[in-house]
Amino acid sequence: MQPQALQVFRAVAEHGSITAAARTLRYTQSAVSRQIAALEAEVGSALFDRLPRGVALTEPGRCLLAHAEAVLDRLDAARRDLAALHDLTAGRLRVGAFPTAVAALVPRALAAFRSAHPQVALSLVEGLTPGLLDRLLAGDADIVVVSAAPDQPLDEDRFDLHHLLDEVLLVAVPRAHRLAHRRTVRLRELADEAFIAGSATAEETLLRATLPAGFRPRIDIVAAEWTGKLGCVAAGLGVALVPALAVRATPPDLALLRLHSDDASVRRVFAATAGGRSRPPAVRRFLSHLDTVAAGLAGPAAAVET
Repeated sequence: MQPQALQVFRAVAEHGSITAAARTLRYTQSAVSRQIAALEAEVGSALFDRLPRGVALTEPGRCLLAHAEAVLDRLDAARRDLAALHDLTAGRLRVGAFPTAVAALVPRALAAFRSAHPQVALSLVEGLTPGLLDRLLAGDADIVVVSAAPDQPLDEDRFDLHHLLDEVLLVAVPRAHRLAHRRTVRLRELADEAFIAGSATAEETLLRATLPAGFRPRIDIVAAEWTGKLGCVAAGLGVALVPALAVRATPPDLALLRLHSDDASVRRVFAATAGGRSRPPAVRRFLSHLDTVAAGLAGPAAAVET
């Protein structure tokens, strides 16, 4: 049974007249009659008794009407729901992001999205890039903001990657540090310093992507969270490499130094979606907000002023 035929059938039942139904639907009377005749042939029963003045439902017609109304109501609801998703007046957006992207980039984009589309439900999960990509493939996130070193590219066969920015790394030192007055620093000048990192093994932290060949930091203190790392630096227990996206969360009792161009490296920041899958309207709109925020955030030329 075609929805159009059910719509014609319902209109005839409501009006009790083929002529009145045709007028309401803006069809010809003969077109409505043909639709009813075809539907009756399909169900194998007369749906209306033809009377001198109009028509009346038969028992099979009354049975079919209840089902026709349910089907047409569900189709109307489906159209409304699909329109709401397209217009972003309903739906959800599940976002994941690595920790320093949650300092400013992602929250600002989420705030702009929520302001424009308050009826879309938002959620944000923080995590490391491998775990975020796993969530994406498992269908537990719609879009994730992840990072990668230039020499460790992400799998473009499994993910659709939208480049947002290239992030430089800075050196955080206490304000009383001997190098705190400097604008740039060479890593070899920090050879005797204790580094505070997320892992005791440089290969397991972002340090692996940032250190020049042959430089091995002495890692005395391991702190997983940025608040702990920067707190240890402020207390004079060592220095730390800080991604530019985390500058907003840096305490005022620290100085941030640029790395010399010979030592500097970047990590690339992407918005990722599952490869080969269409991006729903909410994801496409959120991407535009991410682009706007990323363009306004500090880049290699303006990452920090000290």
